[in-house]
Parts: sequence; C-alpha cells; structure tokens
Amino acid sequence: MLSRLSPGKFSEAKFRAVIAMTILALLSAASGARPQTSSGSAPNSQPNPYRTIENWAKLPEGRTWGSAAGVDVDAHGNIWVAERCGANTCASSDLAPILEFDSSGKLLQSFGAGMFVFPHGIHVDRDGNVWVTDGQGSGGKGHQVFKFSPNGKVLMTLGKAGVAGNGPDEFNKPSAVAIAPNGDIFVADGHGGDSNARILKFNKDGKFIKTWGKKGTAPGEFDLPHCLAFDSKGRLFVCDRANNRIQIFDQDGNYIAEWTQFSRPSGIAIDEQSLIYVADSESGSVAKNRTDWKRGIRVGSVQDGSVFAFIPDPVENTTWTSGAEGIAVDSHGVIYGAEVGQKDLKKYVKK
Repeated sequence: MLSRLSPGKFSEAKFRAVIAMTILALLSAASGARPQTSSGSAPNSQPNPYRTIENWAKLPEGRTWGSAAGVDVDAHGNIWVAERCGANTCASSDLAPILEFDSSGKLLQSFGAGMFVFPHGIHVDRDGNVWVTDGQGSGGKGHQVFKFSPNGKVLMTLGKAGVAGNGPDEFNKPSAVAIAPNGDIFVADGHGGDSNARILKFNKDGKFIKTWGKKGTAPGEFDLPHCLAFDSKGRLFVCDRANNRIQIFDQDGNYIAEWTQFSRPSGIAIDEQSLIYVADSESGSVAKNRTDWKRGIRVGSVQDGSVFAFIPDPVENTTWTSGAEGIAVDSHGVIYGAEVGQKDLKKYVKK
C-alpha cells in the first residue's frame, strides 16, 4: 500500500499522518475490528495529490461524448464505459453505448447498439464479462441487466424488457450491478422517484436468491441506491445517495455499518490496496441538504473509513449533477471519472 502513497505534493507532516493512519488501519483489519462510522477531517479539507487529464479517450471522428454514467477497468487495464449515445439517452439512437478503450485512449471496440434506453451502471467481472444496467424504460426496452462476453455477445439478461416492477424477476430503474467472488449477482434496483429502493441477489446462473431494503432512512433502507462495490473481505458497499451515506453489508444483506464522511456518493471503486475512491456529483449547490460539502472524488481507507485526499469538482455552482458519477481505478492507481453533466471521461494521475 505504501507505494501508492509517495509524498509527491504532500507535506512531510501530512505524509507521515497518512502512513500512521494506514498502519492503524492494517492493525485494525488484522484484529478483525468491525468498521464504524468515521467522520475524519473536516469536509473538503484534504489535499489533492492528483492532476486531471482531459480529452485522452478518442471517439470515432464525428462522434461526441454523451452522458458517461459508468466506468470500470478490466484485468488487462482496459477501460470500459457506459455512454449515452452522444446525449442523455440512447432511446432513439443507433450508436453503440458500451465502449472499450486501452490506457492510451484508443477505442478498441463498441457494442450494444439499439439495446438500451438509459445505460447506467457497468461492471467487468473476473472473467472479463461486462455487466450493464439499463436504468429507464421506453418502447419495449429498459429496466434490465445484461451480461456480455468480452466481445459483446449477450450471455444473460435479467428483468423484463420495458417492464418496471418489484417482483423477483423485475426491476424499476436498476442503477448498478456487481459480481461477488463466487459469481453471485447483486443489483442495486432504483433511481429515486417512484422506483424501487432495494438490493437483489441472484446466483451465478441468474436464479433469484433474496432481496432486502425499502424506501427509508433506517439501517438497511435506501433512498436511491446508486452504486455497488465489494472489498477484499467480500463486504458489499452500497451508495445510498439521497441519504448521503454509504451502507456496508455482508452478502446475506446483514447490516454492518454506515459511513457519511464521503458525503453524497454516486460511485465507489475499491482497489487491491484497500483504498476506496468515492465520486460525489451532487453535494454543494446541487443537494441543498449538503451545502457544507463540495462535489468531487474522495480517497480513503476501506479499513476504517478515513479520508485523506480530495479531488474537487472544478465547477463551483450548478443545479445539476457535476463531476464524476461513475468511478474506477486501475492497478497503477490511475482514477477514471465518468461524467453525466459534463459528458466526459476524465483521468486523474498522481502529481
């Protein structure tokens, strides 16, 4: 882990503080301590040890970025993006919304044309299969989760095309999908309004196992479950966005903890060094109950929830989502942020 935390632009004092915090986190993990809510430093106070790279991913000539809601990195270091066909929806487009880039920004392939209404969450599993949620419904399409092979062949479909529901084989605006190490499938189902607010679990073959959660603010309840991620212990991290918190569960849906120190989470990535990267695209001027917090990307420890870096959204005032919603990180610590508002895919590297 320490190789990721070279001093760079950190002061010596801050660097030593991060090292101490990391050691404490590792000791805590070794003792089996349960994570608790950790407020850490004051909002927005952490240093930014990253620089931003724009316009690095090259689309075909004549194609412009649409809202980029989801991003993930596969085992080869290639970057996968769920992009909304040059707009904010693919409902009437023949463009392919699932894009694969290499780390230099070269487009390797695209697929999924004509299949989606509102591409939202994307996840690449250990076998390189690509999972994508369609978060709206229109014209007999949408409210589904698709599993693609690495070359775009449809291997599995969950949900009923164009049907919004709350049954075990239905979704209503599914936001995210994540695959557990044993192949079990977890779906965050709901995107606010009158949609669902729950997590569904299926086995690797798509057979329904269980569901938990409902609209609310209590532990195990949700208000817009926007993203999912697993840590190395197999714990499930859920972006409970409209409740301004991350909730942590075991894979049976048992509540472990909630964290509010990452503000209003839209996306989560967790790397092999147990660092957590959280995209907040709605705090500040967007979410009126979160005005003391700024939008941006917060980096911390998944062991104890401490936050030690913050990449601020350069847009100060806006009334709509701004900055990264989807987030991913590669094995070199490079962060990728998929932006709905700015319609972009940015890269963040250590200074």
